[in-house]
Amino acid sequence: MTTQPPPGSVEVDFISPRHLAGGGDPAWVTVPLHRACGWSHGNDPLMPRVVLSSPDHHALLRLEPDPDNRWWTLVHAPGPARRPAWFASFGARTPVELIAAVTDALTDPSAQANAPCDPYERLLRAGWARNAGGIGSPDGTADIRRLGTADSPGAWLVTVKLGVHQPVWQARFGDHTPPHLIGAFTSALADPAPLLRIGYRNTLPVHDPALITRRSEAVRADFAVAALEARVRALAARRARPPAPLSPGQPARNRRR
Repeated sequence: MTTQPPPGSVEVDFISPRHLAGGGDPAWVTVPLHRACGWSHGNDPLMPRVVLSSPDHHALLRLEPDPDNRWWTLVHAPGPARRPAWFASFGARTPVELIAAVTDALTDPSAQANAPCDPYERLLRAGWARNAGGIGSPDGTADIRRLGTADSPGAWLVTVKLGVHQPVWQARFGDHTPPHLIGAFTSALADPAPLLRIGYRNTLPVHDPALITRRSEAVRADFAVAALEARVRALAARRARPPAPLSPGQPARNRRR
């Protein structure tokens, strides 16, 4: 017998590991980009897609449902100091919280795009282990590696699968993607905190209790809306923060005389 949640509440599933929690609500990515970060969007109700453009028109995020291809694509034009263009793409079942970690880092005014970053570090501390080409999750369902060679490194590839013939999702970061964005993604991937899902129980990629832990809890019916609003406010507040002080010996950039 299934227990019904109390009136005015809904049942939420908390899923771990997070790479097997399913895609989630795309609004977790798109709404803060528009409302907190000033990204503009087109208005074509006849097309089943979302296209968001950054205020400087250098970055474009596309969400385009395609069962045979990537759903999310983030592209960035060449930047100053001869910084090449780059891209990132994510499959349909990539948890939106992982994609949001990338867009949050991209839009963070205090982020340092060229800061040294080892994408493997947080994962290794979370129990992931090195394998032939990169590192893998403890349950054997996720793998991250960098393509190419030591002399000519290429794109980063993240693959989640339940077996040789059971792919779940894949993410790819072009070889010129700023290191701090890949680090933001792997840090979110390594986070042991479960991801919450409302109404997605039947769309989880796996229900095997040997692979996932699912805890259900009744919460207020407006819980998801309140969480999204809190996220929008937190990201909007970043614009009001004073810039971080320069470290000793660090040259000032864009300082007006």
